[in-house]
Amino acid sequence: MAAKDMNLCSVCCLLLYVIAAVLAGRDFYQILGVSKTASIRDIKKAYRKLALQLHPDRNQDDPKAQDKFADLGAAYEVLSDEEKRKQYDAYGEDGLKEGHHSSHNDIFSSFFGDFGFMFGGNRQQQDRNIPRGNDIILDLEVTLEEVYSGNFVEVVRNKPVAKEAPGKRKCNCRQEMRTTQLGPGRFQMTQEMVCDECPNVKLVNEERTLEVEIEQGVRDEMEYPFIGEGEPHIDGEPGDLRFRIKVLKHPVFERRGDDLYTNVTISLVEALVGFEMDIVHLDGHKVHIVRDKITKPGARMWKKGEGLPNFDNINIRGSLIITFDVEFPQTQLDEQQKDGIRSLLKQGSVQKVYNGLQGY
Repeated sequence: MAAKDMNLCSVCCLLLYVIAAVLAGRDFYQILGVSKTASIRDIKKAYRKLALQLHPDRNQDDPKAQDKFADLGAAYEVLSDEEKRKQYDAYGEDGLKEGHHSSHNDIFSSFFGDFGFMFGGNRQQQDRNIPRGNDIILDLEVTLEEVYSGNFVEVVRNKPVAKEAPGKRKCNCRQEMRTTQLGPGRFQMTQEMVCDECPNVKLVNEERTLEVEIEQGVRDEMEYPFIGEGEPHIDGEPGDLRFRIKVLKHPVFERRGDDLYTNVTISLVEALVGFEMDIVHLDGHKVHIVRDKITKPGARMWKKGEGLPNFDNINIRGSLIITFDVEFPQTQLDEQQKDGIRSLLKQGSVQKVYNGLQGY
C-alpha cells in the first residue's frame, strides 16, 4: 500500500512539474542562449548569430525550422524591450500584456535587409534580366572604442516602398521586331516598342530602424550590406543599402592594422630615475607601465595583447606601442646648478655629426 502511495505521489509531482512548465511558457533566455543578466548588446549579438543559422530558407529539411525561427523572433522581441523584459522576468510569457507583435521577418530584415531569398544562392546569381534599383552607399562613422569593444548602431531610414494605386500603367517595355508582308515575296521589318499592362503603383516613404553591428576589429572602408534596402524599382527589385565604415580619429590612440600607437610625455627627472603610471585603455581598463631605468627621448615600449582584436579572430590581439617624449625644464640653470649636474652625471662631451636619416 505504501509503495502504491509513493508511486501515486511521484506521478502527481511529475504532472505538476509538466503543468508548471507549460504554464511558464517558453524560456526566451535559453532560446537566445544568454544569461538573465545579459545586456541588450549581448541579446542583439546572439539574435544576429542565431537568425542566420535558424532561418527556414537555410533549413528546408527541418520540419520544425519555422517554429524555431518564430521562437527566436519572439524571444528577441521581448528581451530587447525593457518593459516587456521586466514583465516577462516577473510573470513569465503569460504575464506579457496583449499588444502589437512584430513580424519575425521584420525583425530579421532590420538586421540583414530583405535577405530571405539569398540563402538559395548569391544575389548576383539571380535573374539578371530583372531590373534593379540603384545601390546606396552611406558612410557610417564609428569610434575607435566601438572598434575595440564592438557595438550595435540603430539607423532610422525612410525607405520608398512601392504600393498599389488605382489604374493601370505600361510596364516591362522592350523593343521587338515586327514583320509586315508588302506583297508576294516582299516583307518589311520594323522595330517597335511593346509594353505590358500592370497595376499602377506609387512610392510611399516608410520609416524603418536598421541594426548595424559594429564587429570587433572592423576595418576602415569595410561594408555592411542590407539587401533590398536601396532605391526601389517599380518594375523589378530594389537595390542594396551598404554602410561603409569610417573609423574616426582618436585623440590618444592611432590605429595601424591591429596595433595601437600612443605617445607619453614624461619629465626629465622621470626619464633619468624611472617612473610608474597607468594608461586608460579604450574600454576603461588600465595598462600599467613601470620604468626603472633611463628612458631616452623616442624610446618605445611594446605591450603585447593590448592592441585591437583581429577582425577574423577576436581572440588574437595586436600590441600597444608606446613612444616616450621627454619634456625638459623651462627654467634656465645657473652656474652652480650646471656644475652640480656635471658632477652628478660625470659625462663628457659627445658631439657626433652623422646622417640620421640613413640610419648610420
